[in-house]
Amino acid sequence: MPPVINEDRCVPCHVCVEVCPEDVFYGSNAGELPAITYPDECYHCAACVIDCPTEAITLYIPLAMRL
Repeated sequence: MPPVINEDRCVPCHVCVEVCPEDVFYGSNAGELPAITYPDECYHCAACVIDCPTEAITLYIPLAMRL
């Protein structure tokens, strides 16, 4: 599953856009809520979750990847 952004907590700093190694947030405009353009490209590294200053991003990691 792709990352989910809590719109109430997100302050569009775009740290998630910058740290994502797979460009899941490609094409996001500055000052706007980051767009999840390529959700299938997310390989659940959790870089966006870890670096988000407001903890606005959640990521469900599939069971097979947790083992």
